[in-house]
Amino acid sequence: MNDYNNKDIALQGFVNDIKTIINTARTNAVRSVDFCRVQMYWAIGQRIVEKEQQGKERAEYGTYLIKNLAKEIEPEYGSGFGERQLKFCRQFYNTYPIGNALRSQLNWSQYRIRTCCSTQRTHS
Repeated sequence: MNDYNNKDIALQGFVNDIKTIINTARTNAVRSVDFCRVQMYWAIGQRIVEKEQQGKERAEYGTYLIKNLAKEIEPEYGSGFGERQLKFCRQFYNTYPIGNALRSQLNWSQYRIRTCCSTQRTHS
């Protein structure tokens, strides 16, 4: 009976180790995807700002770049690439213009909250 309990305990320890490996890999995969998404939105914001400003200090008033871009890409890539989201990308790049400063610990939702809060502080 004692030998049976030891085997059962050893098996449970082994199972727990495997579960830990799986859970760690899943967590790391989610973080990796989130950070790739952050980098994608930052790069989109950068391209929008560069295209809007065309080397000038500020963008020309009345350009419909974001609206037209959303019309082109939203049907293929979905609502995550609509006009509102693209404006967030531009705002995100303007808030964090140095790409190397992006932190892999933050996901897109956390950056959006920080970006919105920093914009509200500068405009109040």
